[in-house]
Amino acid sequence: MGIEYKGKRTAAGEALTSLILDLFRLNSLLVTAGDRLVARLGLTSARWQILGVVAASERPQPVAWLARDMGANRQNVQRIINDLRKQGLVAFETNPHHRRAQLVVLTDKGKQTFDAAMRLQAPWINSLSEGLSVKDIQTVQHVIMAIRQKLQTNSFRQLDLAPFDLFIWPHPTGESTPAPRSERSPAAPAGRRV
Repeated sequence: MGIEYKGKRTAAGEALTSLILDLFRLNSLLVTAGDRLVARLGLTSARWQILGVVAASERPQPVAWLARDMGANRQNVQRIINDLRKQGLVAFETNPHHRRAQLVVLTDKGKQTFDAAMRLQAPWINSLSEGLSVKDIQTVQHVIMAIRQKLQTNSFRQLDLAPFDLFIWPHPTGESTPAPRSERSPAAPAGRRV
């Protein structure tokens, strides 16, 4: 039996907390499913996601911009980009606006690998979406986008906390403390191949 920590949340705060916890669980399942789906292509979910961001960019971008677009840590994105480069899936081009911030581009092999991943994704996502209405999916997306927008506003930045610091976890002594970085970071767990 779990312990419930109810603090001073509103009804909407309680509902949103429950949704966020479900989203954490969903994210874990999605990452695992994605890893399995693209493993035969030599990819992981993280590598596939970054290939997708590079492919979707209207023009080549430096790593920092890709990380910003993903809402991710630049260092983590750089590490994965370096791995993708070693695989021959991305390359760096000279950035005419900044000597040190090279531009990331897909190689022909990267384009072929990403296209193959998307061909695998289509039947998988179609099966996953069976029985769900487009309207319900769009409503969930609308709610997620509204939360994301709030987290990106200045009001949350003024707290000088990362969004994951907003979750206060109970301390064994009874005090409330922010969750340890390893438990609040969206990055892959230690030892996990990304």
